[in-house]
Amino acid sequence: MSVSFQIGDIRIGSGNLFLIAGPCVIESEEHAIRMAEIIKGVTRSLSFPFIFKASYDKANRTSVRSYRGPGMVEGLRILKKVKEEVGVPVLTDVHETADVGKVAEVADILQIPAFLCRQTDLILAAAMSERVVNIKKGQFASPWDMRHAVEKCRTAGNEKVFLTERGSSFGYNNLVVDMRSLPIMRKFAPVVFDATHSVQLPAAQGGEGDEPASSGGQPEFSPTLARAAAAAGVDGIFMEVHDNPKEAKSDGANALESTKLRGLLKELQAVQNALAVAYRTP
Repeated sequence: MSVSFQIGDIRIGSGNLFLIAGPCVIESEEHAIRMAEIIKGVTRSLSFPFIFKASYDKANRTSVRSYRGPGMVEGLRILKKVKEEVGVPVLTDVHETADVGKVAEVADILQIPAFLCRQTDLILAAAMSERVVNIKKGQFASPWDMRHAVEKCRTAGNEKVFLTERGSSFGYNNLVVDMRSLPIMRKFAPVVFDATHSVQLPAAQGGEGDEPASSGGQPEFSPTLARAAAAAGVDGIFMEVHDNPKEAKSDGANALESTKLRGLLKELQAVQNALAVAYRTP
């Protein structure tokens, strides 16, 4: 695996779990700040490193009528406020090379969405921003193919790159996680496991009458997959967390309810501690 690197006080690739979490999309300034404060309160009490995540534009929504976010200008203003007032690093998606410069002025981590993980120009632009780059593995991509995405980033002179697993397409409207992908990709770069998108049922609900089509989900399986990923030795866990998933404007069907976060993080720490003890035992 590549060398580790720093984001603020968080060491990526050090062997200690960190959390990337927040609502799928920025719903409002008040909601983004509230969610960042809720998650920080939980993680701080557990000494669990935390990076806030929310998107200013969800450019790949199932329906053209679905809420996409506040847009780049307003979204970056809100993310900057979260960063300054709550005091946490922030991560957000970039979909266009033209957006990279402005986003890099605010975000600590630029995320390449799964559907765009093969977009060379976008990866190069993100890498040349000198920000940390998170490349999400496409649902269509094999884990060993992600070596090429990492190489693109490093070719641009940026070693600060990690990969995120979010499941692979398995028939129609379904994803499956092959845990073998985690150690395979970890040979190329630090690896994060996306526990909520991995239980998504893409474009599997709605679309009747005036209701826009959207993705469904099976959030009851997120904790199981997260624990399995922690046991497999990932560097971080990614989760979309919301205080009221049923009312979320995007991906509420697979988001983790914020009241369940503490219990799950304690379980992940227990898994990691058990592994540490096992490795120390002769």
